[in-house]
Amino acid sequence: MRSLLFVPADSPRKLEKSMQSGADGIILDLEDSVAPERKADARAAAAAFLRETRPLSARPRLIVRVNALASGLIDHDLEAVIAAQPDIILLPKAEGGASVIHADAKIAVHEAVSGLPEGQTRIIALAIETAASLFLAGTFTAASRRLVGLSWGAEDLAVDLGAETSRDASGGYTDVFRLARSLCLAGAAAADVAAYDTVNVDFRNLDAFHDFAQAARRDGFSGMLAIHPAQVPVINEVFTPSAEAVASARAIIAAFDAAPAAGVVSIDGVMYDQPHLKRAQRLLARAGLIGKVRPN
Repeated sequence: MRSLLFVPADSPRKLEKSMQSGADGIILDLEDSVAPERKADARAAAAAFLRETRPLSARPRLIVRVNALASGLIDHDLEAVIAAQPDIILLPKAEGGASVIHADAKIAVHEAVSGLPEGQTRIIALAIETAASLFLAGTFTAASRRLVGLSWGAEDLAVDLGAETSRDASGGYTDVFRLARSLCLAGAAAADVAAYDTVNVDFRNLDAFHDFAQAARRDGFSGMLAIHPAQVPVINEVFTPSAEAVASARAIIAAFDAAPAAGVVSIDGVMYDQPHLKRAQRLLARAGLIGKVRPN
């Protein structure tokens, strides 16, 4: 997935509109965008939306952001939505692999109660939204076969740290938030799952947003979270490999296929080794041109 668009689960109008956004994934939010007194209504609306849209032949991935494990609300969330078969549960304020293991067990119970195959529902963890999670970013490896991605959240982290803002005067992240972003990326790579960069709340400044998206792709993120439909086309454009990049990746793979015993190959006077081959394979996988190791 390239683009994952947040939509308040208690807004049927926004949910319906999100299906026309072009996002690869729609996040039905039961957490921050839903007031406490609206949680029950949001769960019911999310379940109804899942049942209506899941059978469609052409649809985005259906993701539900539940409330955090510590909130006391996650069991009610899962009870309401797992039977309606979301593709992915987005787990907020995850603190290391132990949180994913805990969520996995809860999801498994609701899958069993609903008569669904165990493991059908995947997990993306919001891996760094608290101060404690900064020290646990490397513990997601092998936590759960459900885990397919990690992301992070600057706003929640700022609150937990007591920071006035996550950005400096130029619009870039301050040191601690750059660290959090880097740890999320490294944690995802260590766990062999996708990394998704966090939301950018300034949805009107699409030129600046384009720069942020390019930086995310450059650094190794697979996609980004979005809070407004206007951000989706930008994300999709930036994270879709160009024709030139695809052609270059194909040439590298073809050269290694022609010399299977070689550790290094030469193309037009440029040397390529095994890291270049892996990068080319990943690029084509992201472009949907070769098989994927895991659902994304």
